Amino acid sequence: MTLYRQLLVFMVALFCLLYFGAWYAKLQSTRNFLVNQLESHAQDTATSLGLSISPHMATDDIVTVETMINAVFDRGYYRTIKLQDIESQPLYELTLQIRIQGVPSWFIRMIPLESPGANAIVMSGWNQAGTIYVQSHTGYAYKTLWDTSVKMTIYFAVTGIVVIILGSIGIGVLLRPLRRVEQQAEALCRREYQIQDPLPKTRELRQVVSAMNRMTTKVKAMFQEQAAIAERLRKNAYSDVLTGLGNRRYIEGQVTARVDRKEITVNGAFLLIQIHNLQQLNQDKGFEAGDRLVKRVAETLRNATRTVTNSALARLTGGDFVAFLPDAAMEDAEHVAKTIARDFSRLAGEHLSIDENLGHIGGVAYDHPCSFSQLLAETDAVLRSAQQQGINGWEVHCLSKTTDDVPQGEQEWKTTFTSVLASKKLHLFGQSVVTADSEQQPLQKEIFSRIPLPKSKKIISAGVFMPIAERLSLVSSFDRIVLEKVLQIDTGKYDFKEIAVNMSPASLQDASFIQWILQQLKKGRSHLPKIIFEFAEFSAVQYLEELRKFSLEVKKHGHDIGLDHFGQSFTNFGYLKSLQPAYVKIDRAYTSELEDEQSDSYFFIGSLCSVAHSLDILVVAEGVEKKKQFQMLCDLHLDGVQGYFIAKPAEIII
Repeated sequence: MTLYRQLLVFMVALFCLLYFGAWYAKLQSTRNFLVNQLESHAQDTATSLGLSISPHMATDDIVTVETMINAVFDRGYYRTIKLQDIESQPLYELTLQIRIQGVPSWFIRMIPLESPGANAIVMSGWNQAGTIYVQSHTGYAYKTLWDTSVKMTIYFAVTGIVVIILGSIGIGVLLRPLRRVEQQAEALCRREYQIQDPLPKTRELRQVVSAMNRMTTKVKAMFQEQAAIAERLRKNAYSDVLTGLGNRRYIEGQVTARVDRKEITVNGAFLLIQIHNLQQLNQDKGFEAGDRLVKRVAETLRNATRTVTNSALARLTGGDFVAFLPDAAMEDAEHVAKTIARDFSRLAGEHLSIDENLGHIGGVAYDHPCSFSQLLAETDAVLRSAQQQGINGWEVHCLSKTTDDVPQGEQEWKTTFTSVLASKKLHLFGQSVVTADSEQQPLQKEIFSRIPLPKSKKIISAGVFMPIAERLSLVSSFDRIVLEKVLQIDTGKYDFKEIAVNMSPASLQDASFIQWILQQLKKGRSHLPKIIFEFAEFSAVQYLEELRKFSLEVKKHGHDIGLDHFGQSFTNFGYLKSLQPAYVKIDRAYTSELEDEQSDSYFFIGSLCSVAHSLDILVVAEGVEKKKQFQMLCDLHLDGVQGYFIAKPAEIII
């Protein structure tokens, strides 16, 4: 029971006690007053009647005496009037049976009233002729007592209702600061930091609220400190201090995690960007001028790759930069290289460099697994060729083994997509995610989509075709087909209660698609498994507001969202507090570096767990391929693991 109700019940109980006490005291005083009145009335009547009949007793006029007694008795206020001689023998007696109307019998039994009697002497001349006895009737006393009790009850009831209403309002006002403390505590559980201001005037409540405000401030500071430590560890280990881009270690981890894996199908592009005469610029104009140029080049690379999904940028050494574009097509790589070269010419016009030949871009587009050193060597060779193209030149070559199997050009991809969307020939594969404390305890099943190529029997993954579908504004159509098939999965057959479905943040801009999703979730509320809509962190932060709104809507239907490839971007962790995803999946680049407890990735993952767990967000590691990695992740108290060490993706038959 709430404190408000307890105080209200206590106030009502106290009022009832006071009411019954006052009611009983009033009833007893009224009863005593009526008894005294009856006794006085009987005595007055006996005395008056004795004096009235004395002359007639002297003349022995009994008829007149009886008439006078009858006249008094007929008024109805008396139970008995009895005339006796001096030997106490009755001469005349009248008795009225007690009948009380309009008063409940239980009231009469509960409050007994005695009929008081009184005697007076009847004289005959100077001699006593007898006595007259008068006993009052209690009927009128009971009626008066009952009416008084009813009026008192009504008065106290009305007063009680008014007191309860006013008291409840007053208690509500007094306890309002405590309710705000409760809301403050609930907000703290949601990792929302609310401060009460102004403070209540009541001393005790003011002390409680002040203590709660101090605690909230400290918890907020602890979270910010944890997030800052995690971000500082990541930046120190994986980022370039001057530009904010990744460093060589970061980009090598990204490439190793996504390209240097022989068991999967990959494609993408790798660009090497080189600034010329940076050392001479530092000597001629100072290091500040050189740093300014490097920062502007980094900004140029960010702008050029902003629309490329999952792109990663890094500064290798002084004037050497890398743009890693996983899942990008040849056309994307050429567009990015051309954009960078054009911006180089613009920067040269701002006199930021020694001359107008600011730099060159060389790149390769691949469709098979490659190592980081192989990509670096290939792009370096292409860069030398680009330098022969002239000022701020660029060149992108194709590093392919299976070019003939994959559609080439936008028109051929569009034809392939039209065929797949019309036939809905899309395959679903599922990979198990298990709890970190047990390889056998399933946490969820993540769903991947793949499509067949019309010209061959080859099946390509979403990582290959989704970036192109996004560029052609067809991504929501593919996401819809995937969800349609997911909704048809017999969860009893596969024995999993939670499904993670990868979804492109670009689909959130399709209002009709979002409305369709919410209708499906509402319609299948009773039998659907819990669906986690999973978004890549790099793309999600670009659609953060749309993602927040979508998250609130799906949570109303019992579902949630999650973040994939977490840590790939260098976004501040603060957005996690407002987004509140169900979990984050640590990017496989950090998992692949997990060799021992002294590695930077070990400290980063541990710090990330502290930040996420303080927000009640689960942490899952993806790309776990070795038993040693699994054991180390268990020591870091992760919530789940996913990777080939646990299970490979297997096709799900609808």
